[in-house]
Amino acid sequence: MKYNYDKSVLKGLSVKPFLNQVKLRNQKISEAPEDMPVSVFNANRLAASLHPLVQHTKITEVTDFGFAKRFVLTADPEKGTSKMAFFRAGQYVSVSLQIGNATLNKPYSICSSPSDALNRENSSYTLTVKHSDSGYASSYILDNWKEGDRVDISGPLGEFYYQDLRDAPTVVALAGGSGITPFFSMASAIADGIEDFNITILYGSRKEEDILFKNELDEMVSRSDGKVRVIYVLSDEEKPGFEHGLLTAALIRKYAPEGDYSIFECGPKAMYRYENDEVANLELPRRRVRQELSGDVTDIEKYGDHPEDFADKEFNVTVDIRGKKQMISCAAGTTLLVAMERAGINAPSHCRSGKCGWCRSKLISGEYYCPKDVDGRRAADVKFNWIHPCCTFPLSDMEICVYPVD
Repeated sequence: MKYNYDKSVLKGLSVKPFLNQVKLRNQKISEAPEDMPVSVFNANRLAASLHPLVQHTKITEVTDFGFAKRFVLTADPEKGTSKMAFFRAGQYVSVSLQIGNATLNKPYSICSSPSDALNRENSSYTLTVKHSDSGYASSYILDNWKEGDRVDISGPLGEFYYQDLRDAPTVVALAGGSGITPFFSMASAIADGIEDFNITILYGSRKEEDILFKNELDEMVSRSDGKVRVIYVLSDEEKPGFEHGLLTAALIRKYAPEGDYSIFECGPKAMYRYENDEVANLELPRRRVRQELSGDVTDIEKYGDHPEDFADKEFNVTVDIRGKKQMISCAAGTTLLVAMERAGINAPSHCRSGKCGWCRSKLISGEYYCPKDVDGRRAADVKFNWIHPCCTFPLSDMEICVYPVD
């Protein structure tokens, strides 16, 4: 076989360097340190910056609205967080709290623009916490958080954000009370040029004095080039310039665009129960309707399929965590997650709504109840006895195995 190349080039090369390669390699190996080299792929660096397990922050600003407070959480370099992770407008974080003997995590929507997290100096998130009569964590935060306090939070979580491959070019947002927070973030992102879609916010409140961020929302409308609209809806009073009543299908049709649009909802569970019927009347494709996670599953008596004769019963639950078993008490109307937290067990959780799966645990024995509308488990998990303690209520004595994330 003949090769078609210029042999003269090879003839001009010395073979000595080739013969010395083994000797040179052995020399380099002997000179190298005994420790294995450590390297991090750029993809892993990016993943760590976007999805940190924990972010250390310091409260640098508090705004008191009377019935709610706004907290600016700034990256805390002294604790190891130099900048906040970038997030999509509409996502939430899980806040770590120590309340007495209870260790728990509570989800709160980020209500600031993603541009605030990108600041080279004072990289920050903003959370707004509203008082709730049944809010164990919200009462603690409102009574105790102050400027200078250090707070640990998770990385950005959740999928309640705009995605052009899934959502229509225009979103009609239904907000109830503090459910305005993710939409405030979306409106901020649109006004800042980070997001590019149209949003019409129907913001329901009882009275005008209950409206959060009204002046700031109006300012965003003015600088969004028509991409942001806000309609204020008051249920308990009639005033010029405001719609009156509830967020009905007729009201949605009044402000929705012709043709295709998406519905985003965020508010209390009572609002969701009402809106399910109203939104169904719009006959939109299912993919066009999305609801934000709504926190703890409570008021179990409102679910018609929960056995009535269990209402006042209490059960023993054996919790196996890292091979150590502990027996706790759990009432039939209390989730396993809340019972563990009250007993001082640091159980994993984030959304507290049955969806994210962070609290996923193995059921060893016992009977339980889980409301269908919050059961976010995969079919395989149901079949092979995995549960989400955040939305699981005991119907007998139980044993579960919990897998914490350090």
